[in-house]
Amino acid sequence: MGPDSPQASTHVIVFANEKGGTGKSTTAVHVAIALAAKGARVACLDLDHRQRTVGRYLDNRAETMKRNGSVLPMPRHATLSDQSEDQFEDLWHSLCEGSDFLVVDTPGRDDPFARTAAALANTLVTPMNDSFVDFDLIGQVDPETYQVTRPSFYSELIWDARKQRARADGTTIDWVVLRNRLQHIEARNMRRVSDALAQLAKRVGFRIIPGLGERVIYREMFPAGLTMIDSKAFGSMGLAHVAARQELREMMAALQLPEVVAERAPDVAA
Repeated sequence: MGPDSPQASTHVIVFANEKGGTGKSTTAVHVAIALAAKGARVACLDLDHRQRTVGRYLDNRAETMKRNGSVLPMPRHATLSDQSEDQFEDLWHSLCEGSDFLVVDTPGRDDPFARTAAALANTLVTPMNDSFVDFDLIGQVDPETYQVTRPSFYSELIWDARKQRARADGTTIDWVVLRNRLQHIEARNMRRVSDALAQLAKRVGFRIIPGLGERVIYREMFPAGLTMIDSKAFGSMGLAHVAARQELREMMAALQLPEVVAERAPDVAA
C-alpha cells in the first residue's frame, strides 16, 4: 500500500504516460531544474527502474559538477529500485520531507506505482506527441470525421483517481496534457489532433499546454546532465538554444505551479 497522501507542504508533480517516446523524462528533468534554479527545494523520484532516465540524467549532472568544479541547481533524487511498496512509501516520504516540490517520473507502460503516484499528484502531466497514435491513449476518434467517440481506459483511470482524491482529502488534481515535439507534424493533422484534444478536454477535464519542441539539443545535453537552464555552461548560445529556452519559459508559466519565495538560490535561468 502506498502512502496515504503527500505531505501538505510539498507540491507533487507526476509525469505519466503509458506510451514511450513522448519526451516525458526530458521534460520532467527540465521542470525540476527550472524550479531548483528559482530557489525551490526540489526532489525527484524515478519510478522506472529499467530505463532510469531521470536518475541517469541527474547522475550525469552530478558528475559534470564534480569534473568541472561547477555549481548547478540540483534536485535530490532517488530511484525505486526494488519495486516494493515499503520502499515506495519510504522514498516518497523521505523525498517530500523538506521539499517544496516532488517531481515524479513514471515508466512508459502500465505500472502499479505509477497509478499510485498519479492519484497522489497535485499536478499530473501527460506529455504526448501530436499524433492520433498518442491521442489513442486518452481518447478514441471516428476514422472519417475525427470527432471524439469516447475517452480511453487511461482517461477513465485518471477520472476515477481524481474523484477518489477529492473524496479523500478535498484535493483537485490538475491534469495537464502537454503537447511535445510539434515541429514535424503535417499542419492538417496538427489541427485535427488539436480539435480532438479540445473536445476531449471538455469531457474529462484536463488543460492543454505547449511543451518542448523536437530539437537535437535536448538529446545532446543528456550525457553531461545539462538543461536549457544552464546557459552559462554552453558558452555562446545559438538560435536553437534561445528558442528552446523560450519554449521552456512558456511551458513553466503554463503549468501554473505554486510560487516559492526564492531566498535560497539565485535565479540562474534569468
